[in-house]
Amino acid sequence: MLVAVTDHAAERYRQRVRGTLDARAEVADRVARAHAAGRVETGPRGALLVRDLQRGGLVYVCRPERGELVVTTLWEEGEDAAVPKRFTDALRRDDHRVR
Repeated sequence: MLVAVTDHAAERYRQRVRGTLDARAEVADRVARAHAAGRVETGPRGALLVRDLQRGGLVYVCRPERGELVVTTLWEEGEDAAVPKRFTDALRRDDHRVR
């Protein structure tokens, strides 16, 4: 499966999972392996949710397009996430662009 990664998804990976020089390649590899292993669920509005093989709480949101998957964003579930939801929710309250 061919996997493309948006700038947004690569940046979220760098910020929330781990800093890396080539986040795009790392995300594409992880999504391709998880997809091949069948770790795929149907998400809202036609999205596919792909769960990471190594970190089960890490979910990649993908959009299928003509034989490839485009990773648009990602998140981590659970309180043992690298950046727990309570911290990202607290930041959201201060962001006037998000309502």
